[in-house]
Amino acid sequence: MSESITGNAAHYFVDRHLDSTTADKAAFIESDGLKRSLSYRQLAEESGRMAALYAAQGIRSEERAAMLVLDQIEFPIIFWGSLKAGIVPIAVNTLLATDVYDTILRDSHASVLFVSQTLLPAVQPILENHAHLRAIFVIGDSSEHLDFNAELARCEARPALPTNPDASAFWLYSSGSTGQPKGVRHIHSSLKFTADTYGEQVLQIKEDDVVYSAAKFFFAYGLGNAMTFPMSVGATTVLLSGRPTPDIVLDIINTHNPSVFCGVPTLYAALIAHLNGGHATLDTQLRQCISAGEALPEEVAKNWEALSKTRILDGVGSTEMLHIFLSNRPGDVVFGTSGVAVPGYDIRLVDENDKPVSVGEIGELLVNGQSAASDYWNQRDKSRDTFQGVWTRTGDKYELREDGRLIYCGRTDDMFKVSGIWVSPFEVEQSLSAHPAVLEAAVVPVRDDQELEKPKAYVVLNEGVDPSGLEDNLKEHVKAQIGKWKYPRWIEFADDLPKTATGKIQRFKLRDD
Repeated sequence: MSESITGNAAHYFVDRHLDSTTADKAAFIESDGLKRSLSYRQLAEESGRMAALYAAQGIRSEERAAMLVLDQIEFPIIFWGSLKAGIVPIAVNTLLATDVYDTILRDSHASVLFVSQTLLPAVQPILENHAHLRAIFVIGDSSEHLDFNAELARCEARPALPTNPDASAFWLYSSGSTGQPKGVRHIHSSLKFTADTYGEQVLQIKEDDVVYSAAKFFFAYGLGNAMTFPMSVGATTVLLSGRPTPDIVLDIINTHNPSVFCGVPTLYAALIAHLNGGHATLDTQLRQCISAGEALPEEVAKNWEALSKTRILDGVGSTEMLHIFLSNRPGDVVFGTSGVAVPGYDIRLVDENDKPVSVGEIGELLVNGQSAASDYWNQRDKSRDTFQGVWTRTGDKYELREDGRLIYCGRTDDMFKVSGIWVSPFEVEQSLSAHPAVLEAAVVPVRDDQELEKPKAYVVLNEGVDPSGLEDNLKEHVKAQIGKWKYPRWIEFADDLPKTATGKIQRFKLRDD
């Protein structure tokens, strides 16, 4: 493919709106912080200034720009401005430890860093160790580094560079649910592909929608929810720079009246507990609710529908595929399943020998779609293992139903056998979560006295529940629901579970416990 302005994703998502009725409409509204808004016209202007800003610092096309930026209006300005300039932005998780930021900066060889002021202390101790960083911009006051907004204001807007749609556009670092994050490289055309498939045909995003995504920009799921999909139709997104606690999320929903809410299973469970505890009310009628990040327990889906009068569309996506490729759909929801392939994607379930599995059997999910990442940066062997021709190996295990729907069983690394039969940690967790005393649970294999693997459960109880005498009750509950060999032999009550910033349970940390 040849280079052209239309090959640059920023043309479609940003500049195209200048010739439409959405030009002066709010693209983003901040619900906290300075509570600013940014129109599509302003975004086109400000992102156009980014090219001049990069030129002033000697940052050239195809160099990397690390973004340790909260969900605030500077994020879309930097992201789309980088694409316009041919610079590759890297959206970095804002909740990591200093040593992980050190690893990411070393791995990516980023030439420039954009950082929100409140996040600066997390990276300040390591900045002198990165000689390849030629410029550091702080969003907010800083006496030690460049003031992003002041420097940007001095620049004159430049047009987007012509780009090959297959050119590297941006990177995301995987969430690290199974270990250290990996740099995942995506191309320009992938963004529109996800908007044309899931955004248009499943979410059914509309121009008059107002979207609130609890998942942040740095997460592939959040990037699509809060930026790609609404910007594809000229809709409006509500931003929260802080932590999405149940009280804050419900306040945003009741204040800004979004029509589309994008959450994760852990948050939905917490919202249900918050509402049932009488701590808040839900006063806004939502048009669409979606969930991803981890499979949605059936009990959570039913309880949320009872409270909100809206069904959650549970789906499956990944950083490697950029967004959801397997999902339930409006008017076609089956609780407890992950649905069917999103239009535009093909899926396969295969056994250990890469042979197709039969109905009722468990296999690894492979997916084929044009939003697949190019590779993992600096990790050739892992790239070859994951990206095999047109197919991407997800590392997730599913059971195939007779109607073609898929039931999530867990990560390939999480599955284990008891009495020679595969056990899905998620199935046991879902059974435990269906008990009225349980808020959430995580299950991992533990060896018994005979060195045989058996399930152990870590359980977080609902507020005010006394754990006394509950262990045997929970074991019997699981036996009755899903089978006697699957019940947890040990149950440990916990205040919380280790999770990634996107809500995925980090079972590997519990296995190391």
